[in-house]
Amino acid sequence: MEEDFLAPGGKSIAEFATYEDFLSSQVTKMDLDYVDDIHIARKLVELGYRGAREGFSEEEFNAMKAAIEVRRAIFNVKTLLSAGVEYESAMLRAMQMREEGNRTGKSASIFFIRDRNEKGQEISGYIDYSHRLATEDFRPIFNLEKRFLPQKTDLSFFNWDTMNVGSRSSPNYEVIAKSPNGMVFRNKRDGKIVNPDPTLNTPGDNSSRTIVRASDYISVVVFDHYNRRKL
Repeated sequence: MEEDFLAPGGKSIAEFATYEDFLSSQVTKMDLDYVDDIHIARKLVELGYRGAREGFSEEEFNAMKAAIEVRRAIFNVKTLLSAGVEYESAMLRAMQMREEGNRTGKSASIFFIRDRNEKGQEISGYIDYSHRLATEDFRPIFNLEKRFLPQKTDLSFFNWDTMNVGSRSSPNYEVIAKSPNGMVFRNKRDGKIVNPDPTLNTPGDNSSRTIVRASDYISVVVFDHYNRRKL
């Protein structure tokens, strides 16, 4: 659903044709009275000084627009790829039970996966499941032709053999790597923090942690966040 891709301020990205349109929507008459230049006013919004409480870059805007277009072109959210299938794999069952919620925007699950890639290298990472469902064809995964593994474009990625490390925010989550509590993820829809620290009783408000006993993966933990719109 396109309204799941929300910009700061609570409006759907689908409402704006261009990044400039989004910035302009955050500019008030009072702002223009002070700066008297729409270009400067837009820049202040982009940097987070005016309008929404946080900055919102053109790269983030374009990523959300691209995800919407992919979803429009490829996926029908009413069609669940895993519907009606009985899986032996605990991993696929965990993905199956979350597919509908993550496709429709009811939830935004983060999968932590640690396993080996096709080269035998040990890798791990945090994956925005909703984003991957919206931008990737999951038929080979649900058909047991391909494994669900972290990629360099996910929320975080680490190759334990090559020491290649990276992190990237998604349309659903902002990666906060310099938090006092280590890496955490801020849900862009409701602003809530998802903290993967295993020593905590809960990962955060409206969130839960589930360890998946998957025999075909080294380690799998799922953080389910149940979306609530900002008031």
